[in-house]
Amino acid sequence: MPSVPAAASTVPTRERILDAAEQLFAEASYDAVSLRMITRRAGVELALANYHFGPKLELFRAVVERRASDLNGARLAALEALPADAPLEQVIEAFSGPFLSRSLSGGPGWKAYARVIAQVANSQRWTSALMTAYFDPVAQAFLARVRESLPQAREEDIYWGFHFLIGAMTITFAETGRIDVLSGGRCASSDLATIHARMLPFLAAGFQAICGPQDESPRRGSRA
Repeated sequence: MPSVPAAASTVPTRERILDAAEQLFAEASYDAVSLRMITRRAGVELALANYHFGPKLELFRAVVERRASDLNGARLAALEALPADAPLEQVIEAFSGPFLSRSLSGGPGWKAYARVIAQVANSQRWTSALMTAYFDPVAQAFLARVRESLPQAREEDIYWGFHFLIGAMTITFAETGRIDVLSGGRCASSDLATIHARMLPFLAAGFQAICGPQDESPRRGSRA
């Protein structure tokens, strides 16, 4: 077993396993990471991972759950603190801002967590097992505030707006580096504060565009 740095040795074993798993799952996919790889990174015996978490699936679930409770609590508090007539952009910020602040100042753990969540959110495999369990309650609270901001909107358009919002958020907070390459260095995926400032009006305008006054004509791509 590899030696463990003195600072790491003071961290409880369970947290060390979670930290190692989070980093490895962020670097690769769920299927590419083994419990043995995780315990080697954590500097603990394989038996301890089994003792604390059981099979790998339960460890992965624990990785998602650990920060979800903190993140969702902050989101709900931000939504509840909004005035009744808060504009849509503020509603979106209440939902996205807590993730931004943690990604900016929460250390490498939150950076890794953002990449894990990007994997989870973009895979049908985890929709029921993880997304529904840990993120649906706060999503429903956010959607309720969007309905108040856009009372004329059709229900399906609000859900589509949320779908597009989640896509933008997950790729942004995962800091994939794609925009860095595509822009020739003009934009930086690590500049989250700048990106977030641009993303908020973009998303608010997108919601408003698809949730505006409706007419009776069929939409492009729909059946007449």
